[in-house]
Amino acid sequence: MSGRLIVGADVAIAIWRVTKGEGWLASLFGNPAMPPVTRFAYDRFADVLFAWNSRKGRW
Repeated sequence: MSGRLIVGADVAIAIWRVTKGEGWLASLFGNPAMPPVTRFAYDRFADVLFAWNSRKGRW
């Protein structure tokens, strides 16, 4: 993946691929059928996290 910009759920999948003991997560969430679902879930989690931190005055 050298030279490519990756964001969101794709970053998590890439990190899991290279982290010892976490490859199963990359296999589960990065298989051909899952990335749309994984990206949707990640984006909703990011929205909730942002809203929560905004309400707490952190951002």
